[in-house]
Amino acid sequence: MNIFHVFDTFATRATGGILHFDVVLPTNDPALALRAARAWLAAIGAPDAQVNPESCAYCHSTPDAPEDVRGEIATRGYAIYKLEGCPRD
Repeated sequence: MNIFHVFDTFATRATGGILHFDVVLPTNDPALALRAARAWLAAIGAPDAQVNPESCAYCHSTPDAPEDVRGEIATRGYAIYKLEGCPRD
């Protein structure tokens, strides 16, 4: 059984906008969650967005995740679950 660990994350854009998203990992690793958040922000064209350990905090663990989240984790090592202010693909 896989356990997925969720980190509730807020990033502030240079323009003042807030991005709210969850970083989902196969391990409970706050440093990895922060690195994943920063990598995703760079990938969406927001490398200037500020995220720090206090704004990328462990939230909970769950024994299940949707198929697309599991696929992202298998491919990238992490998944991003977009909440508020995030660009939609």
